[in-house]
Amino acid sequence: MSQFESSVKVIPYGQQQVYTKLSDLNNLEIVKNSIPADKVKNICFDADTLSFNVAPVGSIALKIIERKPYESIKFETTHSPMPFNMCIQLVDGGEMECKMRLTVNIDINPFMKGMIQKPLQEGLEKMTEMLALIQY
Repeated sequence: MSQFESSVKVIPYGQQQVYTKLSDLNNLEIVKNSIPADKVKNICFDADTLSFNVAPVGSIALKIIERKPYESIKFETTHSPMPFNMCIQLVDGGEMECKMRLTVNIDINPFMKGMIQKPLQEGLEKMTEMLALIQY
């Protein structure tokens, strides 16, 4: 199992406020238009699931499998060329601040890891930056 982690982003909103927004995927509507259409297409979501197409990877669908109030939201693929799980971790930084990091765990062989490591890490960083910019 290989683990990839984003850098830690500081968000100028309280941990509870950020968790409440991110734990319902319907709230992602506000960032949908800021996602580059040439990178990610056909984004669909409801409260618990998210699906999209990424070239050249293909179709990916994620479902929330665990919500740990104010601390983490865990996802698992329901459809993906390579099954993986992802976690949004939130750490309290005071009344008006929290820290966020995304982690992906994927079971891949060393050859595939070498091929996907850089694009996956870049994608995690971009996703973390985008989530950090939301008005919570």
